[in-house]
Amino acid sequence: MTVPPTDPVAARLAAGAFLLLDKPRGPSSHQVTAWARDLLGVDVAGHAGTLDPNVSGLLWIGVGPALKLLPLVLEFPKRYVGSMVLHGEAAPADLERVLREFTGPIYQTPPVRSAVKRERRVRTVHRLALVERDGPRLLIDLTADSGTYVRTLAVDLGEALGVGGHLEELRRVGNGPFTEAQAGTLPALADAAHARAAGDPGPLLALLRPIDEVWREFPRLVLKDAAASAVAHGAGLAAGGILSVPTPFAAGDRVVLVGRSGQLIATGVARKDSASIAAAGVGWVVDGTRVFVDAAAFPALWQRPKGARRAAAAEPSG
Repeated sequence: MTVPPTDPVAARLAAGAFLLLDKPRGPSSHQVTAWARDLLGVDVAGHAGTLDPNVSGLLWIGVGPALKLLPLVLEFPKRYVGSMVLHGEAAPADLERVLREFTGPIYQTPPVRSAVKRERRVRTVHRLALVERDGPRLLIDLTADSGTYVRTLAVDLGEALGVGGHLEELRRVGNGPFTEAQAGTLPALADAAHARAAGDPGPLLALLRPIDEVWREFPRLVLKDAAASAVAHGAGLAAGGILSVPTPFAAGDRVVLVGRSGQLIATGVARKDSASIAAAGVGWVVDGTRVFVDAAAFPALWQRPKGARRAAAAEPSG
């Protein structure tokens, strides 16, 4: 397919974009991502938050520079609606007690067929509610940290009740502030790709979410010009390079580092809470920095005398 140079879809893809798709039951997350990649006409696409083939619901797909931001999507808590089956009788009072016990931090070991190392870890269940019950079948509404194995949780619930149980069906209906009402479908994506080929980019643009819709959901640190330049070149962030801390956060939270103009520079993990960082005058304050911008676009301001930095910052751009 030949794309005109003024194609707004090509411009959106080059800037980085996300697809929030409603994955159907059947195909794997990798297969859905491959279909999306081919429909968009790009070489590479990636997804975050893998869903098993027989699980439906929200699947994030990133293309272009958005690939670097997929780890941010993994920070969002996920909401599921699932059907589980008890293997024996359980009194309503016992069920309510067990659901309360499994709300909060829980220990989990990934299942044998998982894609991660099988080490015991802690995940937080933020909400675990019974929607309705039909004999041994339970409809559960669950919100939990990313990386929570819901099938394992269903088995653990059954064991805690003393009767056993398993997950029958599962659907992801929420991801952080995003809901299934905001997701597109594979047929809609295919139709939008055909409309683009016919000269109408509107439907596809409506499905391609700009990257700032994701990173603006996270707390941010505004950097001084020299610090923004240093971070863009791979340096760490010290307290003296911060211009302002506009949003509160805790130590260990994922944060975004932006320039004076609001441009995303990098992401990282806060070593201290926002109040401590704002009060600190020295010391490194962000770990695990992942640079998002092209370093070539940022002059090495930290290597210049202070007077030269001020003069460079005052020069009109373009």
